[in-house]
Amino acid sequence: MRNENNGDRATPQPEPRADRAAGNEASRLSRRLLPVVIVVIAASALAAWRFPQISAPLRSLFSRFTSERQAAEEQVEQKTAEGLVKLTPGQIEAAKIEMAAVGPGTLRKRIVVPAAVTPDPDRVGRVAAKVAGTIAELRKKLGGQVALNEVIAIIDSREVAEAKSDYLAASVQYDLQNQLFLREKGLFEKKITAEQLFLKAKTAFAEAKLRLDLARQKLAALDLSEQEIAALSSQPISSLRRKEIRAPLAGRVIERMVSLGQPVGGEGQAKELYVLADLSVVQADLSAPIADLANVREGQAVQITTPDGRAFAGKVAVVSATITPETRSGLVIARFDNPDFALRPGVLLNAEIALEQTRVKAMIPRVAMQMIDNEPTVFVRTAEGFVKRQIKIGASDDESMEVTTGLTPGETIAVSNTFVLKAESGKSGIEEE
Repeated sequence: MRNENNGDRATPQPEPRADRAAGNEASRLSRRLLPVVIVVIAASALAAWRFPQISAPLRSLFSRFTSERQAAEEQVEQKTAEGLVKLTPGQIEAAKIEMAAVGPGTLRKRIVVPAAVTPDPDRVGRVAAKVAGTIAELRKKLGGQVALNEVIAIIDSREVAEAKSDYLAASVQYDLQNQLFLREKGLFEKKITAEQLFLKAKTAFAEAKLRLDLARQKLAALDLSEQEIAALSSQPISSLRRKEIRAPLAGRVIERMVSLGQPVGGEGQAKELYVLADLSVVQADLSAPIADLANVREGQAVQITTPDGRAFAGKVAVVSATITPETRSGLVIARFDNPDFALRPGVLLNAEIALEQTRVKAMIPRVAMQMIDNEPTVFVRTAEGFVKRQIKIGASDDESMEVTTGLTPGETIAVSNTFVLKAESGKSGIEEE
């Protein structure tokens, strides 16, 4: 219904009868209890005035409880205020204070030992001259990359030329005797020729086959492959003296032993042309002290760091059973992946061997802890800055330590430049730059 005086506002509806009745009943009850409450308060005050011996212990007990509570609160507030270092985010950034969350981690007991990087012996190949001759070509320089079975040198050899010539002659003789044997065999089967002629042709064929096999074996002994032997009949005469030297593995040239025109392969002459190595995997010879050698096991993690700060992870491969007399230390061999050849054989570095690993629930860096009043203390991040907190330390290693009490996982603490917080502990804070 529209009200003419109030515009479009609706006319208030009357309250339900049950609600009005409940409200009236509550009002009547309050009016009845009010005198009773006044009388009780007055009686308590009168009793305290007339009988002080009864009320005094109660007042004393209440007063002591109140004072003790206030003292405890003041002590907590004072203790918090004394350990609080108030810092704004700008001040924290200016002081270069880094923070990290407390969490589980692994403690590692390590030893640092000297290490000498060397090629892996299983990945080293020596290219030998198996024939006597002179160096005609050297196709790879020191440090050059080599593929498997790639031709890296050529030797001019009279020995090879003679062996190839013998093979070609034996091959021609074999073909001829084979044709004669097949002809005599056909005539003998048709009873046109005598058996004696057939047996003579058969013997000559067997001798030709034997000479061919011996010539082939001689070429194989001179390191010619089956493909090279099969291609001899199509080669020019001038190339018969040339012997190709192929790489036995893929890798890099780490040594070049000869020069062009140098005699090789003969008595008193060079036997090796190149030394190749696959440096994608290298090993390090570690010198472990006798006191720690008993704790070194195959498969333990090893880390070495190059002078430019790069770290390489490897594992212990061999623990020597003997002690080096000169250094009174044990030889430990570790292998490392070297994909970009940053670990160069011959370099001397330091290696860290992880002897033991312990998993802990709460771990912090050593640099996060400061000794305050002869107690290990850390600085916990709060809304106003940092508050110092005493902790209990458990196991530790060179970089981290276990916290047994005082911190819970997930709390954020300062982990760098904590000496600034120690110096400013109890002061108003650090001025912003």
